[in-house]
Amino acid sequence: MAIKSVSIRIEEEMLEKIGYIADYEGRSVNSHVLVLIRENIKAFETENGEINGNIKPEVNVKLSRK
Repeated sequence: MAIKSVSIRIEEEMLEKIGYIADYEGRSVNSHVLVLIRENIKAFETENGEINGNIKPEVNVKLSRK
């Protein structure tokens, strides 16, 4: 599995809030964003059918430390 890097533009307040949530869940912002993306893919596939590909949304998701 190749890991790619993506850069996004985000308002400072939004970044601070996602950072707060990530910290609360015991994750880095990067890991938390990956969790959100995987949850979105899983929800989409549940409603619309599987998207062709080998990686399942639940793969490599770090569990929260709560």
